[in-house]
Amino acid sequence: MGDHQAVLSLLGTLQQSLEQDLPEIQARLDAADLPGVHQLMHQIKGFAPVFCVDELVAQVFEMESLSRGQNLQALRDAYARLAPRLEQLLAEVRARLAEPR
Repeated sequence: MGDHQAVLSLLGTLQQSLEQDLPEIQARLDAADLPGVHQLMHQIKGFAPVFCVDELVAQVFEMESLSRGQNLQALRDAYARLAPRLEQLLAEVRARLAEPR
């Protein structure tokens, strides 16, 4: 993955993305904007394999796949399961970035 500074830089990008995207995903779900959810989940899918365990990666991929369809309730249900895990990831990233360097 590169040197320590590069990893910290990537974690900073991940933090910023999650802070912006998580509330936006919920807003788009509330507005029934499936294409908008798909766009955001596609972005998250890009970094998931780098930073997440396999089970979380699978959930992200499932959510991104569901967002291509028309079943809003299935998408909302999937996000209800996924959101707490992404919030936990965000908390872990924040904690790591707050550690003394």
